[in-house]
Amino acid sequence: MIKEKTFVFHNGVEIPNIGFGTWQIPDEEAYDAVTTALKNGYTHIDTALVYRNEKSVGKAIKDFPIDRKDVFITSKLPAQTKGFDVTLDAFNETITNLGVDYLDLYLIHAPWPWDERGKDCTKGNIESWKAMEKLYHEGKIRAIGVSNFSEYDIQALIDACDIVPMANQIPFYIGRDQESLLAFCQKQDIVVEAYSPLATGAILNSSEIKELAAKYQVTPAQLCLRYCLERETLPLPKSTHESRIIENRQLNFTISADDMAKLNAIEDIRTK
Repeated sequence: MIKEKTFVFHNGVEIPNIGFGTWQIPDEEAYDAVTTALKNGYTHIDTALVYRNEKSVGKAIKDFPIDRKDVFITSKLPAQTKGFDVTLDAFNETITNLGVDYLDLYLIHAPWPWDERGKDCTKGNIESWKAMEKLYHEGKIRAIGVSNFSEYDIQALIDACDIVPMANQIPFYIGRDQESLLAFCQKQDIVVEAYSPLATGAILNSSEIKELAAKYQVTPAQLCLRYCLERETLPLPKSTHESRIIENRQLNFTISADDMAKLNAIEDIRTK
């Protein structure tokens, strides 16, 4: 479900509708980046154990004058970590790094190790998910989900476990809207989070996107992020520049149905 400023998971937990991503932000820069994001109104911070910046992310949140309960923190189980006990160990490492006693959202980072894409790790994913269900029932995680999971991967968890994932964080941007997976997640009441909503910058020079951005008197980045919201996905923009961090939250406009159709028709320029 979507509210004005939040998405709502199927367990009723609300998540701010724009997150601040920290992928590819080195540990030595993460403290300042997260502090800048918090200063400019972000209350949803996304990190992962594999990013190796959890300690700086956690310190920035702790040092900033905001209550822990008012910041939504996401982290992720490393993609290569499959199994019950190793999942519990990884979670404990994450909350120690962050300096918190609970997470708002914890995700399985991928259904397979990054260096073995496509490998069938269904059994390991199920064991990891059961460990996450345990942590959820213990109140150590407010919501649990997955990342980079296909329909098949998600269905395997649904068939074998008790809790339907609350989120699926996937690459989603103009030209790569993953229609089938998005429809599947929406049918299962799974919130889709859009990572790399700017295609790591690759789509910002598109003439079509520039033209429409000018029409709405916004930047290409703002148009791309608004597109994600119009598609009922939650964007996770990342930047270390304060001007862009501010800009990425200024999305108080709507894209017409005709212009959305034009954007939906754009092909993925990264595959050309």
